[in-house]
Amino acid sequence: MVKQENSDKAEAVAHPLLQDLKSSESQNSSSSEKGASFSGAVFNISTTMIGAGIMSIPATIKVLGIVPGFILILLVALVVEVTVEFLLRYTNSGESSTYAGMVSESFGPWGSISVQICVIITNLGCLIIYFIIIGDVLCGSQSGGTLHLGILQEWFGIHWWNSRAYALLFVALFVMLPLVLLRRVDSLRHTSAVSILLAVVFVVICSAMAIYALCKGKTQKPRLFPDFAHQVSVFDIFTTIPILVTGFGFHVNVHPIRAELGKPSDMRSAARISLVISIIIYFSIGFFGYLLFGDSVMDDILVNFDQSSDSTIGQIINDIVRLSYAVHLLFVFPIMNFSLRANIDELLFPNNPILAQSTSRFLSLTFVLLSFTYIVAIAIPSIWYFFQFMGSTTIVCLSFIFPAALILRDGHGISTRRDKIIAILVIILAVVTSSIAISTTLYNSAQS
Repeated sequence: MVKQENSDKAEAVAHPLLQDLKSSESQNSSSSEKGASFSGAVFNISTTMIGAGIMSIPATIKVLGIVPGFILILLVALVVEVTVEFLLRYTNSGESSTYAGMVSESFGPWGSISVQICVIITNLGCLIIYFIIIGDVLCGSQSGGTLHLGILQEWFGIHWWNSRAYALLFVALFVMLPLVLLRRVDSLRHTSAVSILLAVVFVVICSAMAIYALCKGKTQKPRLFPDFAHQVSVFDIFTTIPILVTGFGFHVNVHPIRAELGKPSDMRSAARISLVISIIIYFSIGFFGYLLFGDSVMDDILVNFDQSSDSTIGQIINDIVRLSYAVHLLFVFPIMNFSLRANIDELLFPNNPILAQSTSRFLSLTFVLLSFTYIVAIAIPSIWYFFQFMGSTTIVCLSFIFPAALILRDGHGISTRRDKIIAILVIILAVVTSSIAISTTLYNSAQS
């Protein structure tokens, strides 16, 4: 035994660089086993942003015009990057590893409860919306007296087993349930990568169709600026901002993803790369979707693809677009469910161990949330408009107001004067634009 120890010491003296290399490799191996990957963080953040919001981007470009639309996408992304940096800075300075806990350090229990309520309203609304859209794609819908057949009915005819209730039950049990039962958000990195790939496929198909229509002379001349003379008022421009804020709002998943990273300091770089990916996809789908359908583009561009085509190839392309988007939402669902479940658990059981360590709490919350979203989506398929309105207001709080309030409160004494000026501007912009957008939406609804 002594000889072995002496030989090991002799080897260490003779080959110090080799020993350092082995030590470094063992540390890296241990870190990779314990921490999530950087690419996984990028995929999960990007999936959060590229959710149902991309369907409304072409209609947003129609209202704004191409130039202001692109500028507004960049501005919202820039403000989101600033507020995420605020969150990360205060997370690094504090003791809490959750959004609600961090706000509680500066504003007490009521601050924590406010964050949790906003997350619950936002994410629960998103999950119900995803269920409803998936149901519309697979099983069809009826609006304004017009029946839109789903993909399953187009392919197999109308049967009891491809009705909304049974089709979504199958999806919930055999697709969503296995994904939401994963206890680590990093375990969803592969489905998130597929989700982003499907979004790219959607953009590529729209781009190809738009270029083909342009070559055939079937596209309208796109507007570079808003048409204030005929279709758009100044107030309508403000209604587009919550759409982009809703799309870029990934703040609720910052802390769960950061907590699992091998190097939490990489979260800032992961967020920036994800923002760049989202900007490219947002502007691509906005530009080519608007170019393809022109002024006839709907608030949800998926409706434009929900129509019969003159050719078999055209119908197949329409079905591919709709089905790929439905699968995309299937893979976004567990990411949003993860932060929803964590915040409900933190609200109901604040003094208990973390949720992943309690099998009974984890399974109970998972089954209750999945069952509730399924039942609501089946029973009240139009409720998503209500949640869309509520989600826009709560996402403004989560994305802009709470992070800026942390800077102004300065509970850890790390805010600079420049930070506080930016925080004040962010709050003013958030309150003014949201107030105008809500008022304009209510006025337009009352008029119609």
